[in-house]
Amino acid sequence: MRHLISPLDFSVEELNKLLNLANDIEKNPEKYSEACKGKKLATLFYEPSTRTRLSFESAMLNLGGNVLGFSEATSSSAAKGESVADTIRIVSCYADIAAMRHPKEGAALVAAKNSLIPVINAGDGGHQHPTQTLTDLLTIRSLKGRLDHITIGLCGDLKFGRTVHSLINALLRYENVKFVLISPTELKVPKYIIENIKAAGAEYEEVNRLEDVIGMLDLLYMTRVQRERFFNEEDYIRLKDSFILDKKKMKMAKEDMLVLHPLPRVNEISVEVDKDPRAVYFKQAQYGVYVRMALILTLLEVEVC
Repeated sequence: MRHLISPLDFSVEELNKLLNLANDIEKNPEKYSEACKGKKLATLFYEPSTRTRLSFESAMLNLGGNVLGFSEATSSSAAKGESVADTIRIVSCYADIAAMRHPKEGAALVAAKNSLIPVINAGDGGHQHPTQTLTDLLTIRSLKGRLDHITIGLCGDLKFGRTVHSLINALLRYENVKFVLISPTELKVPKYIIENIKAAGAEYEEVNRLEDVIGMLDLLYMTRVQRERFFNEEDYIRLKDSFILDKKKMKMAKEDMLVLHPLPRVNEISVEVDKDPRAVYFKQAQYGVYVRMALILTLLEVEVC
């Protein structure tokens, strides 16, 4: 029995197999429509979520399975003080696989150690969000045709963004990936991530203006610059417009540069960019369903001929 707690839990070879399966699901959805008939997915969401929870539920329903669970801690026995370990022991009696979102780092690992069924980490605090990383990798590989020999810009909140940290660590396993880290000084990527990049021998640079580097990028991964992270309103107002992607900045980019975003989007991407064929963040959300379908099949060891 396997779990997915970190995006690095799968080897590169296993990851390629998973992404291949996701691509086949995209092309042949009817082939998988009853693959999980009689199986149940428990969605254990201790904090609110829209995309991740609905994406998991959609994935299991598309496979012909069923879904049960809760969407916030107040609607579970956690409100009475029940531990994560006890909850997963009970859920193991009711379901075949579980997806857990929890505000505390390490909660998914605790669940996995006490579970009788596979556990998928659907986000644990500011720590990991492995299925978002799988979604990002599937999107990049499907639309670019490769995960190596790319220059990727990561823009916005690089200090607190768990999706950014996970994606960097995942891409470090591929050849010739250059990272362009675009953020205000206050929200630079943590030192341990820089150390990981250096240890892997990958090329990187840190800049604080998107327009200075957008023309060299194959991919742009946007995140929100969060007002609440600044010490004063003046600094936020001074910096925020440098990290808003608009039509003017898109004119400086390559014709085949892709724009990704883990969503939700606030104002960091102008709505006028949505019509640009290079803006693939809504398509990215659809890829999230395919990759979660592939993950459920893989962890349940269901093979479809």
